[in-house]
Amino acid sequence: MTLELFVRARISFRAVSRVLGVLAAPLGLAKAPCPHTVIPWVTRLSITRLQQAGALTTNPLSAAPFAKGFIGIIAISIALGCGKLLAVLALDAPHDARPAGAPGLEHGHPIAVSVAESWTGEAVAEVLKELIGTLGRPVALLKDGGSALAQAADALDATGLGTRCLDDLSPVAANGLKHPYVPPPQFATVLSACGQVSKPLKQSALACLAPPKTSTQARFMHVHRLVKWADPRLQHSPPGAARAGSAVAKLRGALDRFPACKACIPLFRRAAAALLQCQAVLTVQGLREHTRAQCPQIVEAMPPSSPVRQGFEAWRATHLAVARALGLDTVGLPISSDPIESLCGVAKQRRQGPIKDADRLAVSLPALCGQLSPGDAASVLEVSVAQQREVMGSVASLSQQRRQVRPNPGSLASLCEADCHRHVERLAGSKNRSKSAGISP
Repeated sequence: MTLELFVRARISFRAVSRVLGVLAAPLGLAKAPCPHTVIPWVTRLSITRLQQAGALTTNPLSAAPFAKGFIGIIAISIALGCGKLLAVLALDAPHDARPAGAPGLEHGHPIAVSVAESWTGEAVAEVLKELIGTLGRPVALLKDGGSALAQAADALDATGLGTRCLDDLSPVAANGLKHPYVPPPQFATVLSACGQVSKPLKQSALACLAPPKTSTQARFMHVHRLVKWADPRLQHSPPGAARAGSAVAKLRGALDRFPACKACIPLFRRAAAALLQCQAVLTVQGLREHTRAQCPQIVEAMPPSSPVRQGFEAWRATHLAVARALGLDTVGLPISSDPIESLCGVAKQRRQGPIKDADRLAVSLPALCGQLSPGDAASVLEVSVAQQREVMGSVASLSQQRRQVRPNPGSLASLCEADCHRHVERLAGSKNRSKSAGISP
């Protein structure tokens, strides 16, 4: 029940302990586990997940007789504390047996989680080489638009271990919208005006009209939300004079810079709406012959000369050829890395302590994948204390550092020494170990 509350209900360690405390009497528990008992159980579940992935058996594909029948989904997080997190999931390529819908965390198998101060293409390639040496070569690698991941794919090709590369549609769509629309100054005005209008609206009776919050990193993957917000807001300001002090006058005062961008906003929204609709169809159903006929009907809203439409059609043709080569054109080729992005997002919400730290996230990351069964609880109890210490030994504790440093002036140097700790690395099918920040083999 503790593991179910953490993995499926997705609540924190302390919340798990509190819920079990409330249910202790009805369940006949003498004592509910405290948070410091829950944390080791989740850590041991992560260990068993990677142990199970080491014996991963997937259906081979006739089109790739020398490769395992799984697609590797790979992603690198933004900086979390003093490190960046690299995660790799395995998704069974012939996934026609799973229920209809987009692949989720329960369909992925964690096969690698590793932390470093920074990730280069060579460092990512070394991790992938070790995985290929123990698990076999995947039929394809699904990645986002990061340069390090593209360099890693080239490095694998140079060593004869290369495989097909799939580009996640989400960053492809974001870059397709960015290149034609960023150069005009009107679009920069839209982004700037959205930031300046947020505070005045939130502190007035028009708070329900405030723009949505978007991330400052990877902004163009979410910028369509601002444009979808701006277009209806302009329609609330009809032509003509407005009475002083009225709601329309207050709205115009906040949106004083938007009329100059009135011609740019509908064009961007038209292109973004078509791409988002195609993305929704392909994410759920996969890229196959059935969806191939749906997307052209959607992108017809854009003119044939539109660079956004041309870029999407080129991506679709390339990946449809891969689906045919793998024999997945009837099942559906996965084209979204949402499972691994969701994994990183859920792990950040369940972080230990007030500060996001890549090493502490890496410890519990594999526990959030796959489907939980009673056998998993039995496997958790079989993990030894030595195995757990092997994982947790390299993870710095902020609580321990506070107790050591705060009451002892002049001990700041110990923090710099602790900053050189060895980062966490856990790979399925290989000897689990920690590694230095330099990622040396």
